[in-house]
Amino acid sequence: MGRIMAIDYGKKRCGIAVTDTLRMIANGLETIETPKIFAFFASYFAKEKVDVLVVGEPTRWDGSPSEIEEEIRTFMTGFAKRHPTIEIKRQDERFSSKMAFEAMIAGGVKQKDRRNKATIDKVSATIILQSYLEEHTT
Repeated sequence: MGRIMAIDYGKKRCGIAVTDTLRMIANGLETIETPKIFAFFASYFAKEKVDVLVVGEPTRWDGSPSEIEEEIRTFMTGFAKRHPTIEIKRQDERFSSKMAFEAMIAGGVKQKDRRNKATIDKVSATIILQSYLEEHTT
């Protein structure tokens, strides 16, 4: 059984998180510049087995899709063509960035590091993955 990976997709960079081999714990992995994301996947999948990619689903307060949703759908189509054996799932990511920031404060992360958007993206991906695990595993 392969790992589950999550992505917090963004226009500039993407946060990536992955489970352990038992699919129990979500861990922040990397923050990758968006134009380099497919090269990252190719390299990572050559070393590690991944069965599921969980893509964050950003929505507005009223529940409508956010402005980046069209780009996310284009990304998912490209991913599916490159990696047809990996299942793609969606996970609501509302408030994940805010939760990531609050988690970093609670964890004692220095203010300078909390301003680093790459760190927030990686923690957001971890929160998306942990939410997915809580909803879909027993």
